[in-house]
Amino acid sequence: MISVSNLSKKYDSVQALKGISFEIKEGEFYGLLGPNGAGKTTTISIMSTIVEPSEGIVKIAGFDLKKNPIDCKKTIGVVPQEIALYNELSAYDNLLFWGSLYNVPKSELKKRIDETLQLFGLHDRKNDKVKTYSGGMKRRINIASALLHNPKILFMDEPTVGIDPQSRNLIFEVIEKLHKEGMTIVYTTHYMEEAERFCDRIGIIDNGEIIVQGTLDELKSSSKMKETIAISFVELSNEQFDKIELEWKDLKRNENSINFYSSNVKSDLSKIILKCSEIGLDIHNIEIQKVNLETIFLSLTGKQLRD
Repeated sequence: MISVSNLSKKYDSVQALKGISFEIKEGEFYGLLGPNGAGKTTTISIMSTIVEPSEGIVKIAGFDLKKNPIDCKKTIGVVPQEIALYNELSAYDNLLFWGSLYNVPKSELKKRIDETLQLFGLHDRKNDKVKTYSGGMKRRINIASALLHNPKILFMDEPTVGIDPQSRNLIFEVIEKLHKEGMTIVYTTHYMEEAERFCDRIGIIDNGEIIVQGTLDELKSSSKMKETIAISFVELSNEQFDKIELEWKDLKRNENSINFYSSNVKSDLSKIILKCSEIGLDIHNIEIQKVNLETIFLSLTGKQLRD
């Protein structure tokens, strides 16, 4: 559905994208993650025809972005980071304006507006000016405006930033519904739990390059990271630690606690507890720290997602 090959973008002396390539299948939910300034928004902006690339080829639903930009635009819906609405117009009039840009017949457009307003729980506020809306309500209308022409592909650039839990949950429900119906979705977010919840595959971009991509399980496997059994003790002497270290090399001590690194927590946990009992250690607390998207991201980039 989307093919990106050797895509580059240079702004003066800054190389924002350095020849990235990836494929997104029809109906796939693809997450593009990276620290601020990594190249996420530039990539989304190029694919959505807003920014021209310096080099490379992008194909959207079989159309070459350079040769057939209009056909590409008809195929996609775009939810930008910044809310693109007219505050002095009502939600209904905003949607009427944005829908008309796609040449949707007026009778069909009015039907689609009513459907999307119902979908986002705002039909009863459709005649109120957008300036009276909360941030979450504006976000919902912003997403609704990208759906009026029934796009095959939806680009969503951090659609849940700074909104209330109610609006976030409603947006999640809509996203899941669209995905189940077969829409191809490209999604950027700073919230790891969102990427883990929704994405079929994830690409991690840093310094203008995609450093890894795959399913969450594939990312876990390629990272070669181990899960952690973190055990704190009432007291841990050097002698006791030396006895543990003789049998368990992959560990790290921090005063009265030890992190044991394991490839099989279920099997190793009982062995560790038995050994601690044998040498008279009094366990205070046990915590299992699983490998997740956040730990993988940190290991690959050395940065928090918001850095």
